[in-house]
Amino acid sequence: MIVRPVKVSDLPALMTLVQQAGPGFTTLPANEDRLAHRVRWAQRAFAEQVERADADYLFVLEDDDLRVVGVSALTGAVGLREPWYNYRVGLTVTSSPDLGISRQIPTLFLNNELTGQSELCSLFLHPQHRQGSNGRLLSLGRLLFVAEFPQLFGEKMIAELRGSADELGCSPFWDSLGRHFFKMDFSHADHLSGLGNKSFIAELMPRQPLYTCLLTEQAQAVISQPHPNTEPALKILREEGFVHKGYIDIFDGGPVIEAAIPNIRTVRDSLALALSLGTPDDQAPLWLIHNRRLENCRITVAPGRQVGNTLVVDRLTAKRLQLQPGNSVRAVLLPRQQQQAVAA
Repeated sequence: MIVRPVKVSDLPALMTLVQQAGPGFTTLPANEDRLAHRVRWAQRAFAEQVERADADYLFVLEDDDLRVVGVSALTGAVGLREPWYNYRVGLTVTSSPDLGISRQIPTLFLNNELTGQSELCSLFLHPQHRQGSNGRLLSLGRLLFVAEFPQLFGEKMIAELRGSADELGCSPFWDSLGRHFFKMDFSHADHLSGLGNKSFIAELMPRQPLYTCLLTEQAQAVISQPHPNTEPALKILREEGFVHKGYIDIFDGGPVIEAAIPNIRTVRDSLALALSLGTPDDQAPLWLIHNRRLENCRITVAPGRQVGNTLVVDRLTAKRLQLQPGNSVRAVLLPRQQQQAVAA
């Protein structure tokens, strides 16, 4: 398996993937024209033809038979062209000493505080390929790309995780809050936001703080809770150092997690090494390996053995990376628990 930049020829496979993803995958709508536009724009980003505010790096996961089985993306900066809204969950304290009453009420504050930060987004892996190290390759490959090209990104990396919604796309959080102001169902509002039409949020959403006690119990229960389908992705990012600091999605209440880019494990622990060919032994650990190229980026997971400033891999790994012995790679060990799971 390799992670590489998207190509126009990937469009049919991408359409199949996004159709399988179902409701909530609004950053890659199942619309051929919009998908084609995003693919072309991603190609411009990899060719360094756009500013950071417009950069959209769209990757695909491809197997050795050249089949596209997954997709993921990075944005250079959020909110510099279109407003970027979140709720921050805070606390309002009220008290009446005369009545002996004191209340601490969770409160939602509409804000743009994450403007200018970079975002992990658009992650989807075909269900038949959710085994081994494929999920980590698709997710963490993006972070190794960031480690190689930190100048293209902000101070922090954020990820807006999908919140609670049923199979029909109904969200308890939206039904209790947003629906009253927008007069449309959740899937329609989320679809408009995913298309980049976010001005309606500023026009219709109340600017005053909102007390969560006024929401239904179902809505309160899902605040900051990820959708079950996103929990594996959340686990991977938590291992990388991402934390939830109180920001949530304004539509479904899902958590927004974040990490300072220099502190992300994959970024912090990655090494620049020279590639060498050999036969790593059966005990060799798994490495995430990047060929250090931008427009022709290729990233894979493979067993490797570090010898000084050299990483010894087999010929198939070098072929996947389109590299020759002596070429430089950026590499990082996969987390130990993942290596144990693959070997088990």
